[in-house]
Amino acid sequence: MKFLNGKVSKSFPPLSNKSFFKSNTKGGLITRLCKDRKFKEAIDILCNQNRLPEAVQLLTHIATPSPSLYSTLLHHCLQHRALDQANLVHSHTKLSGFNTGLFISNRFINLYAKCGSLVDAQKVFDEMPDRDLCSWNTLISGYAKLGKLGDARKLFDEMPQRDNFSWTAMISGVLAASAAVQSLRMGKEIHGYIMRTGLDSDEVVWSALSDMYGKCGSIEEARRVFDKMVNRDVVTWTAMMGRYFEDGKREEGLALFSELMRSGVRPNEFTFAGVLNACADHATENPGKQVHGYMTRIGFDPFSYAASALVHMYSKCGNTANAYMVFRGMPSPDLVSWTSLIVGYAQNGQADEALQLFESLLKSGTRPDHVTFVGVLSACTHAGLVDRGLEYFQSIKEKHGLKHTADHYACVVDLLARAGRFKEAENIISEMPMKPSKFLWASLIGGCRIHGNVKLAKRAAEVLFVIEPENPATYVTLANIFATAGMWSEVTNVRKKMDESGITKKPGQSWIEIKREIHVFLVGDQSHPRYNEIDHFFSELSKRMKEEGYVPDTKFVLHDVEEEQKEQNLSYHSEKLAVAFGIISTPSGTPIKVFKNLRTCVDCHNAFKFISKISNRKIIVRDSNRFHCFEDGKCSCLDYW
Repeated sequence: MKFLNGKVSKSFPPLSNKSFFKSNTKGGLITRLCKDRKFKEAIDILCNQNRLPEAVQLLTHIATPSPSLYSTLLHHCLQHRALDQANLVHSHTKLSGFNTGLFISNRFINLYAKCGSLVDAQKVFDEMPDRDLCSWNTLISGYAKLGKLGDARKLFDEMPQRDNFSWTAMISGVLAASAAVQSLRMGKEIHGYIMRTGLDSDEVVWSALSDMYGKCGSIEEARRVFDKMVNRDVVTWTAMMGRYFEDGKREEGLALFSELMRSGVRPNEFTFAGVLNACADHATENPGKQVHGYMTRIGFDPFSYAASALVHMYSKCGNTANAYMVFRGMPSPDLVSWTSLIVGYAQNGQADEALQLFESLLKSGTRPDHVTFVGVLSACTHAGLVDRGLEYFQSIKEKHGLKHTADHYACVVDLLARAGRFKEAENIISEMPMKPSKFLWASLIGGCRIHGNVKLAKRAAEVLFVIEPENPATYVTLANIFATAGMWSEVTNVRKKMDESGITKKPGQSWIEIKREIHVFLVGDQSHPRYNEIDHFFSELSKRMKEEGYVPDTKFVLHDVEEEQKEQNLSYHSEKLAVAFGIISTPSGTPIKVFKNLRTCVDCHNAFKFISKISNRKIIVRDSNRFHCFEDGKCSCLDYW
């Protein structure tokens, strides 16, 4: 039992130094400090070592703790959201007879409110003999942010005096609560109240209004509020751009970034990272390059998020040379940068580079995570390095101490299925500790397509019909497998099942950027202003291709029609139209980069090898799975895809 200022402490049992402190060098230092009664220094060290419970229990050894000591403990309680430890500190202030005063009391209110314990916060508030504006504002903000709007308004109305922050605290808190529960109606009521009362709200409130509208899905209202703000800082600009990008409105987001450039407000690393990630998501390299140029001109921190976002953007856009250049300029690349480049190499068919980079990552002392291994396994999959991929798969658990994830199993099944090693793939599926994902079954059916394994394809398809019955890709892949096997009655059954379920095949769509303008093509599309030129050019090109030995691959054409009609159907695939347009629209020798929303077909893949050689062009096609780089009659995937 311990006596403090004549009062008995029942909450803090006395502890021996031997059993209390961890037996290490620093623990020995704590013990010596306690023996010398230097408890403040001991508590500081424990807090900095994230040993908060031990630091709090040291209070039992101090007769009269100072305000700064309590303040230190409260700071760390708040940092760790340690409500239990905060309660112990609070109990100790009462047991020790410490007069908390305004400053410490306000810190308790803030701590309890941010830990979600408004009952404790209110109790401290009620027990205070004197309160200042900070006391009222902190509790009001706490109630509002947790959605207790009635309590917040009641306190606001009871305030003996208010300042601008009082209003801001309540309104911002209410708006934050509206955004959190996506209650547009509640947010609009607050907006209307602001307008009706004519209260002068500061930029914090307007920013909260814009945030609320954006999170509630009303991006037009968010922009209207944004446009009314007079003093917009970089955080406000970045948040508004982020809302556009999250909503898929890339053009509007980039336009706002251009407006920011003209405003005189300097972007920060989060602004750059947001824009670059949007470029990566849409595989639009040119805007990303412009952002890179601006970053270079003003000088950017190579340690920042923006540097990692640059590597990610170039990797996703298929420019691994630039991605590597930025990566090499980073003094200490983070794991995101390592992983982005590894995945970029993998998707571009550069398996050797991907695996070499992974070995460099290990030598650097950086610890890979499960996403890194998805990139490594993908590199092995795309290059057909089956045994090496299996070794990496085993090392995830045995060497690196990580758990296999569903994504890892999907990758290794993909690896085996592409190689035709179906028995091993089935064994892994039967032994895996979690339920196989839709990606795993899709990988399996993809391997069945390559090797014509009809029986296993039907099994995988049946599972996928249950997991995601609305996905047309499963039906199309299964129909293709049946068509290749000449099983036209089965093809008809699949198409009938699609019709009965109201499922339509996702139309193939390809796009190419020429002179900063995106040109989109659909399969059989004749709507482009230069379609006649495209059609004439491709007709002449097809003759040259056949002279060079090209034979249209019609086995995946679903319709049981004449061979000539099948060849004509293949001629109007969207990626062929986009490539043809790219060639006639650019100077000789200019690389062509086309993007497609679906997996490119076997015939288009073969055709592009011939076209690259005849036109002496580098043709890059990014389909839904990976990049294909065609040059001088060859593809970077080495026909293993």
